[in-house]
Amino acid sequence: MSFGGWLFAAMYDRMLSSAEKAGLRDRRARLLESARGKVLEIGAGTGANLPLYGANVEALTVTEPEAPMARRLAKRLREQPRAAELVEASAEQLPLPDGQFDTVVSTLVLCTVPDPSRALREARRVLRPGGQLLFIEHVRSEDPELAKWQDRLNGINRVIGHGCNCNRSTLDAIMQAGFTIGSLEKSVLAKAPPWVRPLIVGAAIKSG
Repeated sequence: MSFGGWLFAAMYDRMLSSAEKAGLRDRRARLLESARGKVLEIGAGTGANLPLYGANVEALTVTEPEAPMARRLAKRLREQPRAAELVEASAEQLPLPDGQFDTVVSTLVLCTVPDPSRALREARRVLRPGGQLLFIEHVRSEDPELAKWQDRLNGINRVIGHGCNCNRSTLDAIMQAGFTIGSLEKSVLAKAPPWVRPLIVGAAIKSG
């Protein structure tokens, strides 16, 4: 376990607290109203989404590859009335069968995974036909000037954010992985630095 990983896990909730109060938690809640059936959340972090899953969720599995985060996630799971399975695994290599889930959830994850395309292919693999991917992700700006600054600052952002990339074209990656966009909102992550503000929120359906 690296000191950086331990420190990031310890500071994560505090780092996001202003954004959560400024609307991120409400976005999470609205998005997760659509979660149904057997649900998999990838990169669940410290478990910010756990209290927001509703009655339509029959079973919940959460994954987290970072040991310091997984320990905090396990503690939060013990404090929740809803039972859930914790799997310590990366989003790029899920030790789960094909077609097992109705819903996969990804919130502020695809910016950090080393290989987002592979993670999305794995999400598609474990979804049943017609299954849905629910996502909240900060992304590369459509404003060319801001996008240039995202490229310039990405190295620094990766250090501060423990591997977080601020310039990924995540919506394109979702579609290229074999998903059809069902709903999409383009917005901003309030109380975040300008280069990580561009935000997408939506649902995508497993195609084919």
